[in-house]
Amino acid sequence: MSLLLQMVKRRDAGRPERVAWILNRPRPGQATLHPAPVSQSQPRAAASSTTYSEKTMRGAWVTALVGVAILWVARGGVPSHWVSGQTPAAVRIVTDEADAALAILEARGAGGVPPSALWQRLLASEGYRRLARRETAIGRPMTDSAFAAFLSVDSMARRASVLRATVLSWRSADLSGALARARAYLPAGTPIHATVYLLIKPRANSFVFEADSDPAIMLFVDPAVSRAKLENTLAHELHHLGYTRACPAAEREGAPTPVDRARHWMGAFGEGLAMLAAAGGPDIHPHATSSSDERARWDRDLGNLGESFGELEAFFRDVVDGRVTHPDSIQTIAMSFFGVQGPWYTVGWTMARTIEVADGRAALLGVMCRPADLMRRYNEAAARIDHGERLPRWSEPLLAKLTEPE
Repeated sequence: MSLLLQMVKRRDAGRPERVAWILNRPRPGQATLHPAPVSQSQPRAAASSTTYSEKTMRGAWVTALVGVAILWVARGGVPSHWVSGQTPAAVRIVTDEADAALAILEARGAGGVPPSALWQRLLASEGYRRLARRETAIGRPMTDSAFAAFLSVDSMARRASVLRATVLSWRSADLSGALARARAYLPAGTPIHATVYLLIKPRANSFVFEADSDPAIMLFVDPAVSRAKLENTLAHELHHLGYTRACPAAEREGAPTPVDRARHWMGAFGEGLAMLAAAGGPDIHPHATSSSDERARWDRDLGNLGESFGELEAFFRDVVDGRVTHPDSIQTIAMSFFGVQGPWYTVGWTMARTIEVADGRAALLGVMCRPADLMRRYNEAAARIDHGERLPRWSEPLLAKLTEPE
């Protein structure tokens, strides 16, 4: 049974979550084992190794389509689906659950009792049914009565107008631009297929569901997320989907070697690639559309780049040299490097950006599916452009082990 390349990080209750899937690209017909979520507050050595994967997203975001015909389908006077043509970038947006929930909230806000037809519309919506299926799949069944109780809280009715404004704002986002940014950092013709659901729901989390079969990006409607931030995060998530298709896991017989295990987790550098793609280029700050706090956190973490390289180098060396061998122990350590946007992000972004600046985007795309080669190409690029030696380097003994013939 292979792992579905899903990397997880989770924040404490009440704060948004984001979903990633980078490792062990899925192959048709394979079963999926999901690594465990790791809390931001947990120390690296104490991370769990159980159940399902969620990649935290700071709110909700919509999906995109470029160079294809788009059809709006109206339901109840509100466009509920955005359907693309059958192209390498087929993405569909479904808002029927949010539309139905808003109709109920607005009926309550007007002082009336929502008619049964509105409740039936909600329960029959594609978004609601997909959400219910996902909750059941992770062992947390969602009952219709509990959901009705959530929508019946007075505070939800008072939020109807701001939620409506958020959904309308997201519908006017530059969807084609977000997809174009993702595709600019993928090999030409890489397919991106997904259904994006905008959801009004009790839990303030967003996640990917069934990434290996029928990818769904399920997004919590968050009024705190600006349209520009939404477009950035959308490009990030779409790049992940494309990355899993462009860089399929290699078929291999027998038990994985220590080098195989290290290479497997290096796929998490895809987080940094997605940061570069979502920003739109090496000269644009990865958090140009984020809050000042988020931008300051990123800048602070980049200031500790040497430490982050050192931690990852030590991890890779421990794995390839056989000091850490149990898959659960390897996963526990690897998962700790996600954090909010930890070393997988900052180191991955630094390597990708440096290669593009030194050698061009084509050079970056040429090694993006082979993380060990990406690391060596980064070292070479850094040596050419970083005369002050401010950029950390990977050690030659590590690179030799990672790139030696099998």
